[in-house]
Amino acid sequence: MTATQALSVLVEGDGEPVTDRIRRDRSRLRDLLTAHGAILLRGFEVGGVDGFDRTVRELSGTPLTYSERSSPRSVIKGNVYTSTDYPPQEEIFLHNENSYQAAWPLTLYFHCVEPPTSQGATPLASTRAVYAAIDSSVREEFERRGWMVVRNYGDEFGMPWQEAFNTNDRAKAVEYCAGNGVVAEWVGENHLRTRAVRAAVHRHPVTKAPVWFNHATFFHITTLPEEVGAGLLEMCGEENLPSNTYYGDGGRIPDDVAEHLRTCYRAASVRFDYRRDDVLVVDNMLASHGREPFTGPRRIAVAMAEPSNA
Repeated sequence: MTATQALSVLVEGDGEPVTDRIRRDRSRLRDLLTAHGAILLRGFEVGGVDGFDRTVRELSGTPLTYSERSSPRSVIKGNVYTSTDYPPQEEIFLHNENSYQAAWPLTLYFHCVEPPTSQGATPLASTRAVYAAIDSSVREEFERRGWMVVRNYGDEFGMPWQEAFNTNDRAKAVEYCAGNGVVAEWVGENHLRTRAVRAAVHRHPVTKAPVWFNHATFFHITTLPEEVGAGLLEMCGEENLPSNTYYGDGGRIPDDVAEHLRTCYRAASVRFDYRRDDVLVVDNMLASHGREPFTGPRRIAVAMAEPSNA
């Protein structure tokens, strides 16, 4: 597949249970997902949260627990979660789920329980197209130096470490970090700072194609709205920002480089309007995803599956 081919493909049903179609056509659906990066299952009976859970299991196996969290979500049932609980007027920039971790979900699922009144799409961008669009000197710099994410967890800013690591035990949080390539530092009684250095470019485990797979742009302070970023810097100082990114050796990523990367993501972005009971399946290494601002209810259930480190 070239970077210019369709990113997602529509698979339409006639009201039958989506799990029936998956059982009958699983191999083809998996091939379509790998070829395009995303598939949209539309016109099927899903069957609520339990049916959505069965859908994930039928196509990918057991849904994963959301660990080392970077955004607020609520559990709907089991390992089915709400989409990110950010205010509806805010955009969520394109990213690949958990790319800052040592291992990540290879496949993501989005179920439209209630569509928004306007906007509210889950835009997608091909990581192959983004990789191809990045200036070669910028790409080579990241390939040589890697990228680093610095995160701060505390009571007054960011996400509490207890929520991020699914534990109230400081020792267990540090143990998790040690086992997953994350350097943990306590800088206060309830203030945890972590650093992790990751590769910016990976090869997809099936296609073997190089993909731009990282959070270097998403977590960079300049990707926030200007007034929000300025306010956080004034309130926290750079070292205490909830999250920020650097080159892997700790050097600053210049603001113009971050802007170039954002431009590449946006140029590769495509969108669709949700309909009730749509199920969007995304190969997390082949397609980054985001969220448009929206009006109306917009209830999207989310699940993750197939742990991978490529």
